[in-house]
Order: sequence, then C-alpha cells, then structure tokens
Amino acid sequence: MTARDVLPILLFGAVAALLPVFVTAGTLLNFAIFTLILCLAAQGWNILGGFGGQYSFGHAAFFGTGAYATAVLQVRYGVNPYVTFLAGIALASVVGWVIGFLSFRSGLRGSYFALVTLAFAEVFRVLSNAVPFTGGAAGLLIPLNQRAANFQFESRGWFYLLVLALVVVALLLTRALERSRLGAQLVAVRENEDAARAVGVDALRVKLSAITLSAAMTGAAGGLYAQYFLYLDSTIAYGTWISVEALLAPIIGGAGTVFGPVIGAVILHTLAEATRMMVGRIPGIDLVIYGVLLILVVRFPPRNLLPWLRGRR
Repeated sequence: MTARDVLPILLFGAVAALLPVFVTAGTLLNFAIFTLILCLAAQGWNILGGFGGQYSFGHAAFFGTGAYATAVLQVRYGVNPYVTFLAGIALASVVGWVIGFLSFRSGLRGSYFALVTLAFAEVFRVLSNAVPFTGGAAGLLIPLNQRAANFQFESRGWFYLLVLALVVVALLLTRALERSRLGAQLVAVRENEDAARAVGVDALRVKLSAITLSAAMTGAAGGLYAQYFLYLDSTIAYGTWISVEALLAPIIGGAGTVFGPVIGAVILHTLAEATRMMVGRIPGIDLVIYGVLLILVVRFPPRNLLPWLRGRR
C-alpha cells in the first residue's frame, strides 16, 4: 500500500475521533457506537460478498458466535473480557472456515450458498435458545462493572474511540486486501470462477480465506455489541436483523469498495432512526424498511452510491 491508499482512512479516523469532543449527548453517542458496530459487520460481509461475490444471508452466524463467546466465557467461567473478545473473533473465524469448507467444497454458489448460510444462522439461533449455558430464552446478562480493565467504561466516549479504532483497522485490512494478490484473485473468482481456475487460481483456498476474514470481522462486531449493551439472547445474537443490515449496507454504499460499507451503514441507521421518530417506536418497523430496501435492491440493482459519487465528481 502507498500513502495515498492509507491517508483517506487515517483522515476519516482522525475526523471521526473528534465526535466525543463536540457531542456529549448519550443518545447521539449510542447512535454513533451502534453505527460503527454495524460498519464493522458490514465490512466483514463486504470482503466475502463485495470482493468475492459470495453473497451470504447468514452473517448472523458469525456475529452471534462472537457475541456469545464474549459473554459466556466471562459470565460462566470468569475469563477476562479482553481475552473473551479475542476468543470470540477466533471462534467466529473457525465457524466461518467450517461453513465455507462445507459449502465451497460441495460446489455451492449463488443462491444455494446464500440459503446455506441462512440455514446455519437459523440452526445456531435455535440451539442458543435451547441450551442452558447461553441463558436459553431468558438470555444472558453481563454484570455491570465499569472499569477499563473489565472492558467497560464510565464514559461512552472511550468505548466509541475503541470501536472507531477497530473500524479503522478493518478499513486498513480491506485496503491491503484490495491491493494484494489475494484481493486480485478474489475479484477474479467473483467475475468468473471457471476462468480463474483455468489460469491457476485456487478458488477454494481464496474463498476460504475470504470467508474466514469476513467471519472474524463480523465476530468482532458481535463481541463489541455484547460488551456494550451487556445483554444477549438468541434473537439479538443470531437474528435476521444483523444479516440483513450487514448485507444492505455494502450494497447501498458500494459493494467491493473500502468505504462503501461505512456510507451504507450510516444511511441505513439514520433512515431507521428517522422512521422511528416519525411513526413511533413500532416494534420491527426497521426490519420492515430493510425488507422493502432488500426487495428494491434485488429488483433494481443500484449503481452503488460511492462509485456514483466518484463518477459525478
């Protein structure tokens, strides 16, 4: 990577880091933190779906795995939260590799792969709702202990900066992937897998690398969600809401681009909050909006906002 590749990402991080200085309202900081968590999950989907062309409808499987590993290990076994967070990322990446190996080894592509990922997410949701160590239907509550050593902060601003730092790292990793040989092979597989195989690309290895990295990023988002909101149940961790949001954000902002998921996540979350303010807090109204957006995206594939803005410029 060159300085030209890295500079926009560092500039974004520096400008975004000023937010807690000018904004002290808890509601706005909650909005910003949740949006950044969604950015991280969307960036994970973008690596697999945007760069690799392997559309997943079940990224909740990785999000929930990272979230539950973070929560269960510290609540049931007293493990340090920072260690559980890293363990959640590692476990999510293993789950991603296993799902990818079973799917790609069987030659699943397109809608078949999308449905398989959706099925895995649903199986995980049912299991987490049934087994006792996850809290079952009642969910799992992480004890409140606001100390930096406990991965909890009295000020929301510190947690915001931590999440922002991880988003910047994810952006840098995505930029490095875009400029790497693996990134070029991933795009080749996306455009024409058979042709990529013909020129010597190991499509299975490339796709497994992509889904492993994708799952790790999404698992990190799940761990941050658990550590910030301190409560999990099967609907939150493995719910369809995160799969839909992680999918829609890159598509709207620009799939296969570095900043597309960030733009899309901001648009999605702003739209959801604006709708709640206008029509009241009707349960599930945001999912209705996302469902309509998903139908429109499938029916009328967008040109993607970020590439369109570049064209206009």
